[in-house]
Amino acid sequence: MSDDDMDLPEMTPSSQDEKSLENAADDLVLQEMQATQKSDPEPPTEKSVADLEAIFDVPVRVSVILGRSKIPVADLLKMDIGTVVELDRQVGEAIEIYVNDRLIARGEIVLVENRLGVTMTEIIKAA
Repeated sequence: MSDDDMDLPEMTPSSQDEKSLENAADDLVLQEMQATQKSDPEPPTEKSVADLEAIFDVPVRVSVILGRSKIPVADLLKMDIGTVVELDRQVGEAIEIYVNDRLIARGEIVLVENRLGVTMTEIIKAA
């Protein structure tokens, strides 16, 4: 049976349906609403250390990139305690500080009581 053999009724809205839609639109009443206004804005509350207590135990991974070097695996396997690895940075150059693999600051290496440390010199703002 082809489409030509079938007689399909035409699907048009009746005049009764059109009048019902017009009456429904006439019955629709729109009301204007006004926004509520605060009389006095609340003063900013002071934050204390206790407000941050919930996040004190959240573990984060801090990484400091001192420099990079490419060396063959054979040379890597020959390394022992005290082996010096030449990096691509110079003394006094800024180093990157990452928290959870996200760059957050740049800094410099410092020596504190015969231990290496890092001091932040620039904080990177989120983009």
